[in-house]
Amino acid sequence: MTEAATRRTPGTPCWVSLMVHGLATTQDFYEALFGWEFRPGPRQLGPYVHGLLDGKEIAGIGQLPPDRHLPIAWTTYLATDDADKTAETIRSHGGTVGVGPLDAAEAGRMAIASDPAGAVFGIWQAMAHTGTAVAGAHGTPVWNELITRDTSVVGKFYEALFDYEVDAVVSADFDFLTLLLEGRPVASLHGVGRALARDRGAHWMTHFEVGNTDATARLVTELGGQVLQPPRETVNGRSATVADPEGAIFTIVRSSAG
Repeated sequence: MTEAATRRTPGTPCWVSLMVHGLATTQDFYEALFGWEFRPGPRQLGPYVHGLLDGKEIAGIGQLPPDRHLPIAWTTYLATDDADKTAETIRSHGGTVGVGPLDAAEAGRMAIASDPAGAVFGIWQAMAHTGTAVAGAHGTPVWNELITRDTSVVGKFYEALFDYEVDAVVSADFDFLTLLLEGRPVASLHGVGRALARDRGAHWMTHFEVGNTDATARLVTELGGQVLQPPRETVNGRSATVADPEGAIFTIVRSSAG
């Protein structure tokens, strides 16, 4: 387990957050699955907690108002030095800013946006809260990937937001971009064409590191979640796609570097 860098280069995924209806039951699920403990976080958007490992912040979970029936999904946040400026860039390049920019107490300044294909993501200008503080341990975010129909338009959109270098692998049957900052891979965009699920649309997928993919997938089911794609070997390690009891989908992976 290593501590993540305190200042993220703009464009680096720095935090993941989930909004649910049952905050207490969702905390129970992730505590049992990943070993997270919880403490209160900023409440600008309602009740909100930070999941912790050994006292260090990993991810956020908030509670939706009872009358808000939004898709339950993990949201990837990208670091920025200026949330207001990035929000303007999002708007000027075909994206939408749905929430903010607004201050989250002394923690930082944030906004929730969607790209031209409709994938929701956040931007985070750190102040007291710099983002996920631990890397590499069971229950920590290890990768973020945009699943979209094709990468041609959204790839240019994200390049306009941040100073990404792009490593593209595009052929008749494969459409994949790796986003790099200062030569280091930080995220990926995967165009899946007609395989994109109509009920979800374009979306960011959070990958969480686990010690044992098969055992963790079984535990997901025991805790009331679902295994959507069973454990399998991938180029990134042994992974499975699962959903928590409220339907938030994420990937668990015993990464090749783990």
